[in-house]
Amino acid sequence: MGQAIEQIALQKGHEIVLRINDQNLDDLTKENIRKADVAIEFTNPQSAVENILFCLNENVPIVCGTTGWLSQLNMVQEKCKELNGTFLYASNFSIGVNIFFELNKKLATLMKGHSDYDVNLEEIHHTEKKDAPSGTAITLAEGILATLPGKSKWVNHDAQHADELSIISKRIENFPGTHSIKYSSDIDNIEIIHTAHSRKGFAQGAVLAAEFIVDKKGIFTMKDVLNI
Repeated sequence: MGQAIEQIALQKGHEIVLRINDQNLDDLTKENIRKADVAIEFTNPQSAVENILFCLNENVPIVCGTTGWLSQLNMVQEKCKELNGTFLYASNFSIGVNIFFELNKKLATLMKGHSDYDVNLEEIHHTEKKDAPSGTAITLAEGILATLPGKSKWVNHDAQHADELSIISKRIENFPGTHSIKYSSDIDNIEIIHTAHSRKGFAQGAVLAAEFIVDKKGIFTMKDVLNI
């Protein structure tokens, strides 16, 4: 993702002033981060919160696309408010996926009165993906749970109880990402699917988000960026 983001940023005329990975962590200093107008964070759940707080403390707007750490999201948002900082988190930066989020909620609304249908999710990613289910799948599940009566929680396996929303996670080598939501009945199925062809869409969205927040203060999402 870092390489894809850098490529898109350079194509759009931006300058990359700092690149941090697990080989040069000592370069993440106050002096170096202050050279940046905005930081984009795609690392892992173990380091994401530390990186976000570091940037917020140095008054550098930060875009985060790392998933798997959201139990600490409220704390990070409160810290952002306390510091009058700038923070944007998204489970997925793809423009297509963010439209898919809205389509998912609309379909759940339409299915509210049709109890003959059961719903489940499936997500497929590359074998290097650290978390399961994906952040995107969780966002989709939350959209359904907030709308659809009879479902109270998601589980990362086949549902054992009627109130459970099943998310099935699969990992396949060199697979950029597919998310599907299926409503099934004895009569028919209704299914919506988003399939990524590469990481380019995620990278484009992340750079777009960075461009959006650079001169702003507050907490934002891709809904703000895309005016949804």
